Order: sequence, then C-alpha cells, then structure tokens
Amino acid sequence: MTDTTKTEAAPAGAAAEPATTANGEAAIPKITQWSEIRYRFMQNKLAVAGLFIVVFLFLIAIFGPYITPHDPYHQDLLQPLQKPSAEHWFGTDDLGRDLFSRVLAGTRIAMIVGFSSIALTCVIGVVLGALAGYFGKFVDTLIMRTADIFFAFPLLIGAIVIILVVGRGVLPVVISLALFSWATVARLLRSSILSVREMDYVNAARALGASNGRIIRKHILPNSMTAVMVYAAFNIGTAVVAVASLSFLGVGVSPEVPEWGNMLALGRGFIGVENHLWLFPSFAIVLTVLGFVFVGDGLRDALDPKLR
Repeated sequence: MTDTTKTEAAPAGAAAEPATTANGEAAIPKITQWSEIRYRFMQNKLAVAGLFIVVFLFLIAIFGPYITPHDPYHQDLLQPLQKPSAEHWFGTDDLGRDLFSRVLAGTRIAMIVGFSSIALTCVIGVVLGALAGYFGKFVDTLIMRTADIFFAFPLLIGAIVIILVVGRGVLPVVISLALFSWATVARLLRSSILSVREMDYVNAARALGASNGRIIRKHILPNSMTAVMVYAAFNIGTAVVAVASLSFLGVGVSPEVPEWGNMLALGRGFIGVENHLWLFPSFAIVLTVLGFVFVGDGLRDALDPKLR
C-alpha cells in the first residue's frame, strides 16, 4: 500500500510550497500561512491600490531631489503667485517658489516623519507592552498607570509642549509624536499577550527551561503582533496629518522648509483668491492618508484568523 501525504489545496493565484508523496510523486501544493495572508491581501482591490500609492510616495521621497524641475527653496520675486502653467505645474507661492517642486520635497519630510515616529512608537510600545503583559502584577500596574498618564494628554497638545521646550525641527516632531502615541501600542500588545502567555507552547517552553527573554522573543511576540502591525499601517497617515497640523499651527518644522503644513499655512491667507496654494498640498495629504488607510484595512482583513 502506498502512503500519501494529505495536503490542503491552495487558492488560485496563491503562492504555495511544493509537496511530494512518500514515494516521491508530486502532490497538491500546500499553502503556507504567509502565502495565504499575501493572497488575501492581494484579493483586496483597495488594499492593492493603497499599496501602489504608498510605493509611489516612497519613490517620490527617494528620487524627488532628482526629478523636481526647480529648486524648492529658490525664490523668484519676479514671478510671485503665478497660476499653474507649463513652466510651473502647480503655480508659484508669494515668494515665487515653484509649488510643484515644494510638494514633491514635502513628500520626503512626510515619509520620514511618518515612518520614523511610528517606528519609535512601536519600539517603545512593544517593549513596555511585552513586559506588562508577560510579567503582570507590579510591572503591569506601573506601566499601565504610566500609559494612562500619557492617554490624558491630547496628541497635538502634548507634542506642542515638547516642541516648545526642545525647539522646532523634524527630530523634535518625531520624538514628540512617539512620546504621546506609545501607550496605545503598549495596551494593544498587552491585551494580546495576556491571552497568548497561557498557551500550551508557552508552558512547554517554560518547562524546558527557556528564559523569559527567549519566551517573549521567540514564542509570544510573533503570535501577538497582528494588532500592532495593523495599528502601525493605519497610523502612519495619522502621523503625516499630525506633522502637517503642527506646522500649520506654527510649531512644526521651520517655515522655510517645504512641508505640506507650511504650505497650507501660507495658502490660508489666499483662500478664494489663489486657491492653488492650499489645494495641491491638501490633495497630497489626502492621497497619503488614503493610501495608508487602504493598506491598513487590507492588512487587518488578511491577518484576521476568523476570515481565514
């Protein structure tokens, strides 16, 4: 009698690992967890559209200095407030600076601040959330009560206070946004770890003498990071809006820096007169936020085990 290996059929279009029977014959390919996640994500048309937007923004952020038709800092006082034209696609601002070049340059700042602030937020939140969820008791109480203190501060108000103390710039904005956002990540991860830490494979690792650090790193975090990944994807767009809001209020990056919030602050005084000053930066912000929201929504659906 010939032994065969039972395998699960993969959905059409999903990447699969080759499998063979015991006698070397080809068998139905077996799908892996990550290939199924990738397949479910790619089936979501809005998620794919969001991914294209994010990749497009990344390319602009990387290659923007090489494709801008004009120097975003160059002032031409002979051509202020020009309407969109073949020479200046988005027009010029009150100092004659090319608005199209400044919008492209603002993409780099938005990507740097968005990803850096969320990365720092996740590092702080994951470390503290893992400690709180795994050890519990006094450690849990101390970290969660500290998180409650940061929850009490509105994000923009807390960021403004930090920036006024340390000064304006990209780095202070990144630090301030992360400082008042880590509590959400810590609480999300803690709630996931509370259900994972009592699983049989975690108890087996303890029984085999694995250290607490190894258990957290190898067994608990990989099975608890879904909510954090979705949060990160959604909130990169939130960070982009936050830095634009801070600059709009006059406490973000320096006014001469080509940043979308600075452009909106300038265009505020020309609403109804020179609408191109605020229209194009606003569209850039909306497009960026939509891209990351679509990606986050697709990740949430793809990573949800109930849907799989």
